[in-house]
Amino acid sequence: MLKLSNITCYYGKVAALREVSLEIHAKETVCLIGANGAGKTTTLNAICGLLKPVSGEITFFGERIDHLHPHQILRFGICQVPEGRKIFPDMTVLENLKIGAYIYNDKRKVNRNISKIYDYFPLLEERKGQLAGTLSGGEQQMLAIGRALMSDPKLLLLDEPSLGLSPIMIQQIVRIIKNIQEIGVTIFLVEQKSFALRIVERGYVLENGSISFHEKSKNLLTSVEVRKAYLGV
Repeated sequence: MLKLSNITCYYGKVAALREVSLEIHAKETVCLIGANGAGKTTTLNAICGLLKPVSGEITFFGERIDHLHPHQILRFGICQVPEGRKIFPDMTVLENLKIGAYIYNDKRKVNRNISKIYDYFPLLEERKGQLAGTLSGGEQQMLAIGRALMSDPKLLLLDEPSLGLSPIMIQQIVRIIKNIQEIGVTIFLVEQKSFALRIVERGYVLENGSISFHEKSKNLLTSVEVRKAYLGV
């Protein structure tokens, strides 16, 4: 489905990614782990078109997308839930969800998608008239994921969905991810917590802008080096 081939990206004169290559297959869940500053978010931003690679290629179902604008990549079926959620705090829950479907002009389709999101997340229907900024951190993460699903993504990019959440709320986020897997959405998950490797098939380890490991998740989870260096356990 998605293939990165020798992607190199810079912030100014600093190389943030160095010849990164990885693959994600349809209906698969893959994790990208690494220390702070390793380039995990940069990788997602390159996929979404928010940062243009200086070299290498990104293809989606065999078609190059690394030259496209973010809104064009969204229409291809790639949507990101950004680190820190980035919901619109002064808009209601419902208004945030509608923004997630801005690529559609069909009001009936938008309403059908809203109904689906309410089925996935009944709490959002209960809070639909509430300002998003008054939600708890976990509820905001739920809204951010729901907003992304409004665009019917083929590939969902999740950037540290557990960030700042309590252990109980993290368990709820895990359940949400599993539900998304069940409906057939491919997931690329960026995380620094060990739970991620328990719900994915494979994992990549990013170190100083380069891929240093690529293994089945169970092998990464049992690696003492990986657990200490990148998962904090």
